[in-house]
Amino acid sequence: MDLFNTSAIVNILPFDGAADYYGMALSAAEAQLHLDRLLTHIEWRNDEAVIFGRHIITKRNVAWYGDGNYAYAYSGKTRQALAWTPDLLTLKARVETITGKMFNSCLLNLYHNGEEGMAWHSDDEKTLEKDGAIASLSLGAERKFSFRHRKTGQTLSMQLEPGSLLVMHGVTQDHWLHSLPKTKKVIAPRINLTFRTMVVG
Repeated sequence: MDLFNTSAIVNILPFDGAADYYGMALSAAEAQLHLDRLLTHIEWRNDEAVIFGRHIITKRNVAWYGDGNYAYAYSGKTRQALAWTPDLLTLKARVETITGKMFNSCLLNLYHNGEEGMAWHSDDEKTLEKDGAIASLSLGAERKFSFRHRKTGQTLSMQLEPGSLLVMHGVTQDHWLHSLPKTKKVIAPRINLTFRTMVVG
């Protein structure tokens, strides 16, 4: 797809939702520049989760930023949003310009290599705007991204390239789970920025 060719947006889901693939939101040079800057200018921390009463600390790193000191709870843990950095505001503006949607927060995930991934889940927390858009911007290593329908079990996958943009919206979170499968083939880091809209007030 051509850079910023929004006429070529493709919904990769066959039914029950929308996952619009925009192609390249950043050039290769921009994607590499932002990857290098975010690796060193973000307050990364190991992610934590409480699963069946057990406190788990992951190798994967996360960071949570937003317009305000938003509390975001998932996997049994609550995080407080940090103030936007200049780099994140630049990327947020790019994503908003391309999609025509506005976001007030961003959850970042840092996968150091392919041995770190994300299990099947949906982003359906009550603090997020119902059926709101979640814009996923990828930097670094190309990784496989998968969807699985909750009822039919149908699965589909795609490769997310550095600089690419995927936007989930509508009833997607109600009907589909998504994951980032682990792989030993990838040895480079990947950063995934997921711009979201928190319900405030």
